Amino acid sequence: MRQRMMRESGGRHQEWNSGPSGRAPAPERPGQEDRFADQEEFSRRTLAAVDFPVYGVAAGPARTGEALAAFETSDGELRWVEVQCGDWRSAAGPYVTVRTYRPGAEQGEPLPELEDVVEDERDRVYEQLGVDEGDGPGRVRALREWITVDGEPCALEVHEDRPVLRPGAAAVGGPEPVWAGRLRVGGLTVTVCGRGVAPGGVELGGIRDFERYLRGRTDLLRDLASRQSRYVPVEERELPPVVGLEAHRSLIAQSIAETAAIEAQVRAGRTPRLPRGLRGDVCAVRWEAAVRQQMRLATETREEAAAAVTAMVNHLNRLSQQTHWLVGTADGEAAVEEVVRYTVFASQVASLPAQRAWEQLWRERPGGAGAWEEHRLAEQLWLAAWEQWRTARG
Repeated sequence: MRQRMMRESGGRHQEWNSGPSGRAPAPERPGQEDRFADQEEFSRRTLAAVDFPVYGVAAGPARTGEALAAFETSDGELRWVEVQCGDWRSAAGPYVTVRTYRPGAEQGEPLPELEDVVEDERDRVYEQLGVDEGDGPGRVRALREWITVDGEPCALEVHEDRPVLRPGAAAVGGPEPVWAGRLRVGGLTVTVCGRGVAPGGVELGGIRDFERYLRGRTDLLRDLASRQSRYVPVEERELPPVVGLEAHRSLIAQSIAETAAIEAQVRAGRTPRLPRGLRGDVCAVRWEAAVRQQMRLATETREEAAAAVTAMVNHLNRLSQQTHWLVGTADGEAAVEEVVRYTVFASQVASLPAQRAWEQLWRERPGGAGAWEEHRLAEQLWLAAWEQWRTARG
């Protein structure tokens, strides 16, 4: 189990998804303070059972705003504890997180690569502050630095990443370098991540009393809840008008781009991570626009329209994964157009056999391993129908 203070990011429409998976929390309601108190007490009981030293920032420019950031348990045992300090509201920092792993933790689940620690920090800034610093890696340096632990200097291998922003993107105050380093302290593994402060400007020390970190966590959660209470769900917004089938086409283009980005990261051996520009409201607004247009053009209820759009997106996502021709070819453009028109108008398109094969495949998608063989046969029939359509097109 992992306890984290993070705003959910926007959903994505991957294979077998039923729609956007992420949504901003609901506005603050009566009783929220009780929940904060319950969460704080739960964290207090969990940390009371910690049986290994936990480190935090003992001195340096980020030595303010201490808070418990996260912890993870496995089979009822704490695997790691992470604390934060500094100005979490600023993309410029200073801001530091320190994660202490219990002895032997690396023998179970592999520890995150330092590159992923940096990307997690950039995710935090995007999710909590709405600042997109671009997707990594950027300009990377491997450094050997020194960090002070309980008054003694310790060598630290550092991965530093200064982002290269996408055209048109702008980070507040400019692209801030973020660094992450890992060291061993008395048989423990400790990971440190910082922005706006150099490793040599941080001094670590053991935490003897977690109370200020617990209170800091509650204050942070309360602050985030106050910010998010002003969020207006996309279902309640007035969106720009759309023409014809453009909302469907736009949603499909984004969904296929998401799938391609994830697959490219997997091929490169990196941890799959949805590009930040494809998260949050960008996805949710396009999804909502397509559902509204589906309701209007197909004369469907919201539930029916959402189901139709879900099946459409998954159809073309799956086709992009199983073929080489959907993206960047005339056949691909024609296939997208026919799927959209069949979804909205139930048109008698040339690819009708493939459309019906997908409907069966979607209805009978496997709920477990036992249905996999039958599903595979249905998928082969669906792909064969698309190949017959391509052959007929010449």
